[in-house]
Amino acid sequence: MEKRVRFVSAWLPWVLIAPQMAVVLVFFFWPAGQALYQSVLSEGIFGGDTLFVGAENFERLFADESYLESFKTTAVFSLLVAFFGMGLSLLLAVMANRVVRGAGIYKTLLIWPYAVAPVVAGVLWLFMFAAPMGIVSFVLRALGIDWNHLLNSNHAMTLIVVAAVWKQLSYNFLFFLAGLQSIPKSLIEAAAIDGASPWHRFWTIVFPLLSPTTFFLLVINVVYAFFDTFGIVDATTHGGPGKDTAILVYKVYVDGFKAMDMGGSAAQSVVLMVIVVTLTVIQFHYVEKKVQY
Repeated sequence: MEKRVRFVSAWLPWVLIAPQMAVVLVFFFWPAGQALYQSVLSEGIFGGDTLFVGAENFERLFADESYLESFKTTAVFSLLVAFFGMGLSLLLAVMANRVVRGAGIYKTLLIWPYAVAPVVAGVLWLFMFAAPMGIVSFVLRALGIDWNHLLNSNHAMTLIVVAAVWKQLSYNFLFFLAGLQSIPKSLIEAAAIDGASPWHRFWTIVFPLLSPTTFFLLVINVVYAFFDTFGIVDATTHGGPGKDTAILVYKVYVDGFKAMDMGGSAAQSVVLMVIVVTLTVIQFHYVEKKVQY
């Protein structure tokens, strides 16, 4: 029988959620409304006359080849970040779950990167990949790989993906480790007694029971790749070489604060918001059906 919390006063629940609602209204709905309002306006470079242009900013966006190319760049980047970030985190969580001695130290070291700001993470990996004296670029040159992220777009994409994955690794690790520790050991022991191999036990028992955690992290990692990686891109490649690593969120900044096209930048932010909301709805509608709660 379902139990529900009952409040003596009718207004008490509203008072309890008022602080959270205020945060959502101030930091989400108000900026979103401002962006939607500015997306149908055209402003002068120095803040002159403001004209209502309707959908002209959106039409100009989708006629721009560089903007359409940024969709492809963002799609590739977000898929790589989500796949490698979640895959490596799951591997580390499985390994950490088996550690007996020094488990606390091992887990603490894996959590540390989450405390690093995205800009700091970008600069850190930029130093390590910087040619010719960066430690990673030095090793790559020793292996015969002529690393240069300033000229090679594939190298630049690799750099921002590595930095973004490393930054998000700890967050994914925490949730996967918590999910693994919540799985009853009796199920795994019973499968081992029945002769199931470790690999078979993982894919038939452990991973299906981790599906709620995996689904949650999939949504979080997609949103992270679309929004929270701006600092990494700005600190490492500045969208280059050319515009080969200019993801959508970075292009919003470039067009708005460097090109001073506030109307076009606002239109891009609206499009980006619609894309992320649509992807989240699709994930909840289709992917969640395969989640075993």
